[in-house]
Amino acid sequence: MGFIKNVKNEIRVIRERDPAIHSNMEVFLYPSFKVMMSYRVAHKLYLKGHYFWARWVSQKAARKTGIEIHPGAQIGENLFIDHGNGVIIGETAIIGNNVTLYQGVTLGGTGKEHGKRHPTLGDNVMISAGAKIIGSFTIGDNSKVGAGSVVLEAVPPNCTVVGVPGRIVKRDNKRLVREDMNQTDLPDPVKEDIQNLQKANSELTNRILDLEREIKLLKKEN
Repeated sequence: MGFIKNVKNEIRVIRERDPAIHSNMEVFLYPSFKVMMSYRVAHKLYLKGHYFWARWVSQKAARKTGIEIHPGAQIGENLFIDHGNGVIIGETAIIGNNVTLYQGVTLGGTGKEHGKRHPTLGDNVMISAGAKIIGSFTIGDNSKVGAGSVVLEAVPPNCTVVGVPGRIVKRDNKRLVREDMNQTDLPDPVKEDIQNLQKANSELTNRILDLEREIKLLKKEN
């Protein structure tokens, strides 16, 4: 895709997904637009082996936008980074088409692997604010990750993940825990686990009390 087509496509994507943008001119001030224009240049330099200049372009964009995209990352069409401050995309990350990332998202590695060490996002994936995807695995097509979640293992397509560590709460349009994700009304798997433990503890305590009463009755009878 040529430079002019890239510009037009970025304008279209941002205007479609951000209702706060009221004109094409505003898009030129948008961090996502600036960083994606820089990324396209840096990625071409990286592929040609000009690693220093690729990093120079990407780091300059990171300082201006607060969004750090390694020039080696592979990004498909129509990526949208909303607000964007604090977003980090690692060198071996692969991002499919029509992906949306919110502020504070990290596509990182554990620091222990060699080669492919960052996550792969399928098409139509949405990663909400502050979520951390850490490691070399795949988030399947059409999946969503809730705000503040930490995902450490692969997620199948058509799933919703929330929590620390991330837990699948919806798969193939079937709820596994509670409501679907809308970035505000998220299931709380940790709270639910605590409630289940409290219930089990209460049942165990009542059972112990019943046994103690039975033992006392047996002693009286004897």
